[in-house]
Amino acid sequence: MEEEWMRDRALLRDLLTLHPDWTRRHYAQVVGRSVSWVKKWRKRLGEADPHDAQILLSRSRAHHAPYPSWDPRVEERIVEMRQAPPENLNRVPGPRALLYYLPRDPEVQALQVPLPHSTRTVWQILHKHGCIQERPKPKKRPLEPREPLEEIQMDFKDVSTVPSSESHEGKRQHIVEVCNFLDAGTSVLLSAQAREDFHAQTAMQAVIGFLREHGRPPMMTFDRDPRWVGSSSGRDFPSALRRLLLCVGIQPHVCPPHRPDKNAYVERYHRTYAQECLQIQRPSTLQEVREVTNTFMEHYNWERPLKAASLSQRAATRGLPDLAIVARASADGGPRWLAPSH
Repeated sequence: MEEEWMRDRALLRDLLTLHPDWTRRHYAQVVGRSVSWVKKWRKRLGEADPHDAQILLSRSRAHHAPYPSWDPRVEERIVEMRQAPPENLNRVPGPRALLYYLPRDPEVQALQVPLPHSTRTVWQILHKHGCIQERPKPKKRPLEPREPLEEIQMDFKDVSTVPSSESHEGKRQHIVEVCNFLDAGTSVLLSAQAREDFHAQTAMQAVIGFLREHGRPPMMTFDRDPRWVGSSSGRDFPSALRRLLLCVGIQPHVCPPHRPDKNAYVERYHRTYAQECLQIQRPSTLQEVREVTNTFMEHYNWERPLKAASLSQRAATRGLPDLAIVARASADGGPRWLAPSH
């Protein structure tokens, strides 16, 4: 880029020597630059030696003039007004309030020195003298690794590509949803059930169907969706799902509010599922959602490489070939209370 600029400046210098009677617009058309560029460099080239090659180089764009420094007495008075609010102000003044009170202060008026006019400047002065403490950045802690089938994370994923005209219940949003069950120990997608009528009863049926197929994991993690936990307080409508899990010996782990990172594995799968399946295939009916989901489930578990450190860039189920056997064994030898009644 610098070479192109130097070439244009050298061309302008040659044109100034060969055609000194041209107008600025004529120079600009030949060089391919603007009139203001010709005006600036015509002045610079005219003040320098015609054979000086250094004049063709760009000048530094760094700030050369010293930044303004405020009088120490003004900074001291700002800190005092921060610690002892003036004019019976019963709160700690912020930068905007200090800018209001600073010109009214008799001590500052007697100094006859420049005063800051920006809240950012006042904030920098307060921060410099330790009046404002920085919030410590939260330290990111990695999740504790789980053993295969130790924790199952489940959540709903909305398929937004299905139009509202496909809804048989007159819904305008969340026409079709997919309930995903993901193993936190291996990131393997164990089950994906697509329906258009997910509520508390059908959500529990999806969980029971998953338990019949894969057996009882020690823990199941889910968010605070009302279909999982009932009401927010738990008193008006106690969660039937949580009572069911406790009765069969499964520890329910409900994520705190606004903490999707506690359900990180299934949330990360939802991103992959949306980017690599839904946004590409764009299913428009419930049947199409089920077809593309089943196809992507096979690709995700058996072919697609995962970036988890425990899997070493290998496909999930291919890297852990015994997982499918463990899942089937759990289903075959599952408890009888999950068997369908006849």
